[in-house]
Amino acid sequence: MSSSPLPVAVWRASRIGHAAVQAFSSGFAALDAQLPGAGWPAGMLTELISRESGIGELRLLVPLLRRLTRERRFVVVLSPPQIPYAPALAGHGIDLDYLLIVQAAHAADRLWAVEQTLKSSGFGALLAWLPQPRTRPEHLRRMQLAAHGTHGPTFLFRPLEAQFESSPAPLRLLLLPRAGERLSVQILKRRGPVMADPLLVDLPRPMSSIRLRSPVPSEAASAAPMQTVHGGARGTHDPAETSLQEMQRSRSSDPAALRETR
Repeated sequence: MSSSPLPVAVWRASRIGHAAVQAFSSGFAALDAQLPGAGWPAGMLTELISRESGIGELRLLVPLLRRLTRERRFVVVLSPPQIPYAPALAGHGIDLDYLLIVQAAHAADRLWAVEQTLKSSGFGALLAWLPQPRTRPEHLRRMQLAAHGTHGPTFLFRPLEAQFESSPAPLRLLLLPRAGERLSVQILKRRGPVMADPLLVDLPRPMSSIRLRSPVPSEAASAAPMQTVHGGARGTHDPAETSLQEMQRSRSSDPAALRETR
């Protein structure tokens, strides 16, 4: 007797669950082949776990960020440990006019801002750094529920100890730096079989040499290339995550649901 086909939302543990998953290509063919939906999934959480920041975790997302900003979709960067270095991002082809940085100093404000951003669903991608000591399982469950209504990928950057904690995030990756501007990507959790060996990903290099924009008249000098909400500068390792003096821009832009958190 032949078995009836499985529903679209059901996947076999021996196979990667591609069905009913909206995804955006990561820009790395070998990585796409191991991700459900053949890319970064939308409408759900993706955890990127690393020992420290500045190892190239933003460069892993450069192909996605370049595509989204060129499509004029806002990328929300919430509470990064360092303010991203604008010339390096521009050198990778990312349109800074569609990069919105939100800083929330307090843990409770940061968790609230993540949930509100997810509920707004008016973004191309969300990149958020969670406060590890204050992030509880119920917070992650609420975020996963809120992410269901979004149309873009949501990335949660978490410290190394988070890999041993349970999480409702359907996709969890462990990132480790390697020589030669490479990143080791170990898939800890996915809708599919266990991945035994990590992937080695060659991190992208700038499309053009990093340089500042041409001088502009003094009356136009107030226009900043990247919008920062309540931001501050700190140090880092990777050029794409290098600190830069806080750049602010007074303009109103969609998504309007995002407000400054202090």
